[in-house]
Amino acid sequence: MSLVVAAAPLWQRLIILTPAFLIGGGIILATGIVLVRAMAQTVRESGHPRWFYAGFVVLAGAIALLTYLGVELPREGG
Repeated sequence: MSLVVAAAPLWQRLIILTPAFLIGGGIILATGIVLVRAMAQTVRESGHPRWFYAGFVVLAGAIALLTYLGVELPREGG
């Protein structure tokens, strides 16, 4: 089967793979929606939502700073 798909022109491969792309994209989108809604609910129920926001800002700042400084994490199996 894979030889048949690999021998087909690009437009035919795209038509064949379109359902897989749509289903995969839908699963990724649904997962993102569930995670965002869960986070929003957690922030609403917490007594101090500013701590969540401050934590996100600090985390984003730390990632940006380490990226700017060129820090790389060690890779496994290296």
